[in-house]
Amino acid sequence: MSYAGERLIEDADSHLMELPDFLSKHADPKDRDALPVLGSLTTGQFNPGDYVGKSGHDPETVERLLALGAGLTHGPKWHAALGSFSGTERTLALNLLGFRHQVVFSSFCARAIFEAPMASRYAAARAHNRAMAEFCSADRRLIGVAMVPLDDPDAAVAEINAALDAGLGAVWIACDPPGGRSPGHPAHEKIWATLAERRAPFILHVGSATLSIDKPWMNDGVPGRVSARGGAEVIGSKDLTVIHHSAHRFLSVMILDGVLERHRNLRGGIIEIGAGWVPDMIRRLDHAQEIWSKSEPHLAEMTRRPSQQIREQLRFTPYPFEDVAAMVRESFPELYMFSSDYPHAEGGRDPLGRFDRATASLDEDARAKFFARNFRDLYPNAA
Repeated sequence: MSYAGERLIEDADSHLMELPDFLSKHADPKDRDALPVLGSLTTGQFNPGDYVGKSGHDPETVERLLALGAGLTHGPKWHAALGSFSGTERTLALNLLGFRHQVVFSSFCARAIFEAPMASRYAAARAHNRAMAEFCSADRRLIGVAMVPLDDPDAAVAEINAALDAGLGAVWIACDPPGGRSPGHPAHEKIWATLAERRAPFILHVGSATLSIDKPWMNDGVPGRVSARGGAEVIGSKDLTVIHHSAHRFLSVMILDGVLERHRNLRGGIIEIGAGWVPDMIRRLDHAQEIWSKSEPHLAEMTRRPSQQIREQLRFTPYPFEDVAAMVRESFPELYMFSSDYPHAEGGRDPLGRFDRATASLDEDARAKFFARNFRDLYPNAA
C-alpha cells in the first residue's frame, strides 16, 4: 500500500533538486554565458556537484529507496531522495507516495532568476521552464511550475504562453512590484487575463521575495551561534516570524487594486509561506475596503468584499506544525491545502500524519477540501 493508502490526496508542494547545469543545459547557446550560476549552491547536507552528469541514482540506490515503500518520506532528503533530480525516478516515488497529483517547484532558481540582470532574466526563466517541462514530462500526475518575471509585460505573456504550451501548469512570480509598478497597474492586465483565460494559477512561494530578516538582524553578537539558514529555501527561526510579509503585501495591493475583482477566473496559490497569517489579512482587507470606500471611491465599486474574493480565488498551504482547524474556524474551509514539500527536510518525515492531526477536529467535508478538493479548484486543468 502507498503512503496515502486509500485516501484521495493532492500534493500542492514538492520540489526537484537542480544540478549545477540545470539552466545551462536547457538554455539557448547564445544565452548560456549570461545565466545565473547554480554550481555553488548547496543544501547544507549534500553538494549538488557530486551528481553532475548523472541522469538519476545508480540502480542499487534506487532499489534501496524503493524498498522503503510507504515509508519513503522517512528516507533520505534533498538530492539523495528518490526522484529528486530524475523525472523518471519521480514517477517511482509518486507511486510509493500515492498522491493523485504532485506540484513540482525548483529549489535554487527563484532569486537567481528574479534578481538576474534584465538582459538575461527572461533567458534564464526560459531555460528553467524548459528544464521543468522535461522533468515533469515523464508523468501526467506531475504539475510543473514555470517561473516568469513580470517586469516586462509583453515578454512575460510570451513566456507564460510558451511554458503552458510546453505542458507546465502554473506560473511562479515574484512578490516584488513588477518593473516598479503595483501588480494592479494597467500594464499587467494582459498577464492576469492570460492566466485567467488559460486557467493556470499564479504562485507565490518561498523565493518569491528575499528573506525579510536581513543580515544585520542576524548579528546578535554571540560568537558561534548557529542559524538553520541554508540553501534550497531553508529558513531559520527569525525568518519564520516574518516570512509572509512580502506575500501579504503583494496580495493586499493586488486585491485593493481590483485585480481579482476584474479577473474572476484568475486563481492564485500561496505556497510554503505558512497560513496562520491569512485570517488576519482577510479581516484587514475587509476593514480597508469598508473604511476607505468613501475616500478611495474605487473600493466602493467592488461587487464582492475582499474576503469573498479570497475565498473564491486564492489557496494557501499551511506549515505542518500550524493549527489548520483554527485557521478554518477563523476564515473559510476552501482556503487551505495539503502539501508534502518532498524531498525537502522541512516537510518532515510524516507530513500526512501531521496534517491528519491538525485537521482532526474538522468535519469530513472540510477535511476532504483540505486534502483534495481545494487543490482541484486551484488546478482545474489537472487530468
